[in-house]
Amino acid sequence: MDGLDAEPVNRPRVRPAAGHGLGHRPLPPLSLYVHVPWCVRKCPYCDFNSHQADGELPEQAYLAALQADLEHALPLIWGRQVISIFIGGGTPSLLSAQAIDTMLASFRACLNVLPDAEITLEANPGTAEAGRFLDYAASGVNRISLGIQSFNDEALRALGRIHDSRQARAAIEMAQKAVERVNLDVMYALPGQSLQACQEDLQAAMAFQTGHLSLYHLTLEPNTVFAKFPPPLPDDDLAAAMHEHIIEATTAAGWEQYEVSAYARPGQRSLHNQNYWTFGDYLGLGPGAHGKLSFHDRIIRQARHRMPESWMSRCMQRDGSQIVEERALAPQELPFEFMLNALRLKEGVEAGLFSAHTGLPVTAIFPTLKRLEERNLLSLTGGRLRTTELGWRYLNDVLEDFLQ
Repeated sequence: MDGLDAEPVNRPRVRPAAGHGLGHRPLPPLSLYVHVPWCVRKCPYCDFNSHQADGELPEQAYLAALQADLEHALPLIWGRQVISIFIGGGTPSLLSAQAIDTMLASFRACLNVLPDAEITLEANPGTAEAGRFLDYAASGVNRISLGIQSFNDEALRALGRIHDSRQARAAIEMAQKAVERVNLDVMYALPGQSLQACQEDLQAAMAFQTGHLSLYHLTLEPNTVFAKFPPPLPDDDLAAAMHEHIIEATTAAGWEQYEVSAYARPGQRSLHNQNYWTFGDYLGLGPGAHGKLSFHDRIIRQARHRMPESWMSRCMQRDGSQIVEERALAPQELPFEFMLNALRLKEGVEAGLFSAHTGLPVTAIFPTLKRLEERNLLSLTGGRLRTTELGWRYLNDVLEDFLQ
């Protein structure tokens, strides 16, 4: 959840768009995203809103600001059920167990959080943080997402990670003892990585038999150290071979690729991320957090101020100045916004979900659907909208059609 690179001088007032045509429809599911902005050290490939922590974290000031941020947002979501909470970063596991307990207690007091809501906490494999996993679970965290990235110490050093393979393995074991649902983030196409090294990383990850794997192709994002000083990366053919091996190996071992980078065992899909991908709603709290909220007559997007100290200060003013962007989506934006997420899902979505979550009739996109079907890039059969195998391979080209 990236923050903004620039801050508008004034926060725009949101009004219902004239002739929006969304109608009175049921609102989509609602999730909560919470951003913890601090890391021990900024990784050279990372373009998230993360800041190196100098000394002790300002936990109390952060929690007070988070409470104020939440209270300001309550009128927008009053009475709606929260199906999932995702605490991301940064490195949320730098927060003490008491801080996470206070945070979740506050959410339960102010929000209609479902008793069985999925509550995920991102964590780094450092030993100090891993020692808190049981306490996090006691506070209500029921899913831990570990940023492993690699089990190869040389690769970890190239990525600027602060943990080694031994700590990674120990953290996975501690996470599995604390919660039933564990995700491992692993990257491939790393600096100097061979196909064999990629295979060994994947084999090591699968050996732990976690329910979920997030397997990402390393990309050089703008405004990162790697973008300024590019490391030697595998060429496209080698990266494609790595990707092909990942799909074959995970399928054979019982994981299903249900999204571009997500692989899960039965019953272990990420509810929170699936809500994003089906164009559900999410309230974003914390520095740099983004949100998308639906109303009966409009859909809005929000973004918070990205600098932690300034965000905390603005929240405590209680005037909403921590929100630096808030705008209603125009009807012509909605098809692309919906498809950008939904077509990431391997099995696609029910066609009726387009109308349910955008308020627009599916006939609004019939010309584009017909054009893509004729090119064998998209399929609309049995009431289900999904890419073909060819469309899945050229997903960016498919999405560009919805920008027209």
